[in-house]
Amino acid sequence: MPTATANAEPASDPHARNQFALLRERRFAPFFWTQFLGAGNDNVYKNALVIFVAYHAASMTTLDANTLVNVAAAVFILPYVLLSATAGQLADKVEKSRMIRVIKMLEVAIMLVGVAGFATRSLALLFTALTLMGVHSTFFGPIKYAILPQVLKPEELTGGNGMVEMGTFVAILLGTIAGGVLVAIDPNGPLIASGAAVAIALAGYAVSRAIPTAPAVAPDLELNWNPVSETWRNLKFAQANRVVWLSMLGISWFWFYGATFLTQFPNFTRGVLGGDEHVATFLLAMFSVGIGAGSLLCERLSRRKVEIGLVPLGSIGMTVFAIDLWLASRNLHATSLAGIDVLLADRAHWRVIADLVLIGVFGGFYIVPLYALIQQRSSPAHRSRIIAANNILNALFLVASAGIALGLLKAGLDIPSLFLVTGLMNAAVALFIYLLVPEFLMRFLAWLLVSTLYRVKTEGLERIPEQGAAIVVCNHVSYVDAVVIAACLARPVRFVMDHRIFALPVLSFLFRTMRTIPIAPAKEDAAMKARAYEAVAAALAEGEVVGIFPEGRLTTDGALLPFRPGVQEIVARTPVPVVPMALRGLWGSFFSRAGEGGKAMRRLRGVFSAIELRVGTPIAPQDATPERLRAAVLALRGEAPT
Repeated sequence: MPTATANAEPASDPHARNQFALLRERRFAPFFWTQFLGAGNDNVYKNALVIFVAYHAASMTTLDANTLVNVAAAVFILPYVLLSATAGQLADKVEKSRMIRVIKMLEVAIMLVGVAGFATRSLALLFTALTLMGVHSTFFGPIKYAILPQVLKPEELTGGNGMVEMGTFVAILLGTIAGGVLVAIDPNGPLIASGAAVAIALAGYAVSRAIPTAPAVAPDLELNWNPVSETWRNLKFAQANRVVWLSMLGISWFWFYGATFLTQFPNFTRGVLGGDEHVATFLLAMFSVGIGAGSLLCERLSRRKVEIGLVPLGSIGMTVFAIDLWLASRNLHATSLAGIDVLLADRAHWRVIADLVLIGVFGGFYIVPLYALIQQRSSPAHRSRIIAANNILNALFLVASAGIALGLLKAGLDIPSLFLVTGLMNAAVALFIYLLVPEFLMRFLAWLLVSTLYRVKTEGLERIPEQGAAIVVCNHVSYVDAVVIAACLARPVRFVMDHRIFALPVLSFLFRTMRTIPIAPAKEDAAMKARAYEAVAAALAEGEVVGIFPEGRLTTDGALLPFRPGVQEIVARTPVPVVPMALRGLWGSFFSRAGEGGKAMRRLRGVFSAIELRVGTPIAPQDATPERLRAAVLALRGEAPT
């Protein structure tokens, strides 16, 4: 059986294919359908159990439905806390396709326990099966995300993650519908639902047999069976990279937020909207449709790169529409139980539905780039264990979600108010993360600029080294050149910028967020120039990309000015490749000096215009003379002022 690797196929134009093309390739499709069936089966069983408990708890136990529903959520994720460390080690040590098949066989056995639980109306067996499904998902989780960087090219990573997230939530949608519809069939719905879960588990195992070999990345790893010490070690691996660690916290918060909403839907439907089991299923489906749509849109909005600028956009929407959901539902009161037709007949319910869909869409914008970022920036040898650490954090946040939701409801908070509190908490958590890692906010502002004011085309981005230090040089046309370049490049760039531009009102905040290095001519401020050169050397020593505009100032007539020798001095001290680039289309825009008297930002012009960033072949440090670099940039830009 051939080995699946990211280089197994000829390189292709990253703009020629979309993410759906992956479904035609064996390196991705069998895995996609395996995880699709697994996610669907989780929700066939889980939703059947939750609805069964919500509507029939009184005949089975003295515990109320709210308590049982939140206990079910906690029981499902408890194995993540206890077993994720072991699962991460196995995913790094063992060949992944084989491990997936073992996990899918376990799923079949678990579903048979669920059948027995429904047949005997035994809460003990039903919750045992739910716990074991948590074990199943715990061991599949590290593989689910660690396998993608092994089988996908870098430009496919966002699209592949979008497909996985879309597939997961479409599976949630279909599994939710199937579980809710089947369990409501009178009189044998619970048995029918659990029987369907067994059939889906068998189908998942059959599909998993077609997954190509995905080699172990650490076959000599010695397993540590102590979950406490191994969990601590995994968390240490993750904390070594600050951006990865805070991204993991962001993902865990998403699951806290999502679980709070999803867990309350059955009781929200019954107690606030007055809907029956089919309405509860419908609302869960709308939420899932939204997340699936948002996940798929990520590739288009990010231009096939890992665009973390979408994360703040997602968090803004998640807060805004959670607040609106509270406003839309706070005055609704159930008087009786009705079906979907009655729900849709009331215009007030349409706003509730729209809020749930839009929360899902923005949730997709939020979660897909974070998963892709962790995969991209984690060490391959530790990737599964870092993802396992992420799953541990997710589990802790999910437990906290269940506990906090139960506590607030017991304290007298109603479900719409719980949604409001969660939305406000989301705003606070997002602000905390973005203040700690300004790169998220910077990428958002840069993405917003180029996505709203310009139509951007790129060429040759694959020539930027994926790893290691490099210098990028470009012509200097406008005050937003650095922002446009930052929005187009997948890697963060530390720009060196004239201190006067760096100090411009409003833009100064953005430049500081981008960790821009201000510089002044030696005759004006020799100390500032020396500090700038030291900062550049330190950035290159850390393997970062440094951006320089060798003209030293903005063009006033569109012509390319002579290049200063600064780049040559830098690479003499720190030899790294120099990548020439050229911006086209910004001359004459609002932020350029093409206005009256060479003044920028005097009148609105050039909005929605087409601009272009062209990237040339890297130049060796010994050849990076001012004349050679200027000629390369001029060839990319063209003779006419742009």
